[in-house]
Amino acid sequence: MPAFALAQLDAIPPVPCPCGQSRRAFATPDNPVATIHLVDAKVDTQTHYHKKLTEIYLILEGEGHIELDGERHPVRPLTSILIKPGCRHRLIGQIRFVNIPVPAFDPHDEWFD
Repeated sequence: MPAFALAQLDAIPPVPCPCGQSRRAFATPDNPVATIHLVDAKVDTQTHYHKKLTEIYLILEGEGHIELDGERHPVRPLTSILIKPGCRHRLIGQIRFVNIPVPAFDPHDEWFD
């Protein structure tokens, strides 16, 4: 088995997520380390949190706000955000971003109040 993997994010079919639509690379059972997602956020995303995942967002396109534990912060291209487990978060605005969940994304670790 090779010691690397390649993915073309824009070629991966999108799936629904609390933020809108996500294209998820490296989300395989043999990879527990991390995944990378290309996310197209809808205008008003759903507040959620994770109990195990840390997420790193990198804003690529669009401007708006991110709400972190109830506080709004402006975002624009090249804003990066570290979201630790337990932090309630959502994006506000039509935004395209990269999300790197660590450890690898687990769909059972999405929680809503």
